[in-house]
Amino acid sequence: MIEFTVSIADIPILIRANYPQTKAFCRSYLSEKEPLFAVEITRDDLAGERAFNAKTAQNENRPVVDYPLPYLETLAVSRKIAGQTPRYGAVLFHGAAIAVDNEVYLFTAKSGTGKTTHIRYWMDQFGDRAKIINGDKPFLKITETGAFACGSPWQGKENYGCNAILPLKAVCLLQRDSTDHIERVSFAKEFAAVMRQTYQPPTADGLEKTLDLLTALAARVPLYKLGCTMDPRSALVSYNGMNEE
Repeated sequence: MIEFTVSIADIPILIRANYPQTKAFCRSYLSEKEPLFAVEITRDDLAGERAFNAKTAQNENRPVVDYPLPYLETLAVSRKIAGQTPRYGAVLFHGAAIAVDNEVYLFTAKSGTGKTTHIRYWMDQFGDRAKIINGDKPFLKITETGAFACGSPWQGKENYGCNAILPLKAVCLLQRDSTDHIERVSFAKEFAAVMRQTYQPPTADGLEKTLDLLTALAARVPLYKLGCTMDPRSALVSYNGMNEE
């Protein structure tokens, strides 16, 4: 068993892993702080990840990939961490988070819709003003002073991201369309869509705290819906739309 501590969303966590690759995977988040909780990965956890990935592949009508155990362990770590972070004010979210002038814009959609392509357009448009916080699974931390987007080791296949915590300016639901247009929408009306993109802990207490955090997020951060053509100019449409007075 390999033990090390990481700090994610400013939450120190002790990880007990089986493979050195897991510590290497988390290297940008290693910490000397006293952990607030611990997660331990068992053989049953690895078997569960293998079964989950096989079921997902079958549901999506794609070949089942026999992933190596060290990779499956990184997935198990994310799941176990995300199950406990709501107690400390943070949730794991499926989306692409990009900062411009140190404020984060978070795009979420079903896999394959074009989140990664869209944030690349932002990088092209804003250059040194822009920084990708996480391309796939950032943590959102909600406090009395505001909401923050936090980097995590789970950055997606493109490995876009960094270890940073910055204020969350807006959340945007991205969907393909024939024109580029954006509008502000009600969090209450779209709550189910946001909830689907949030990791839901397996315990009743964890789920309740997650719902409380999303309710607090709705009170602090505006929600938008972007219809996107995947034209590079869509980056300016979305940025301008989320910065109108």
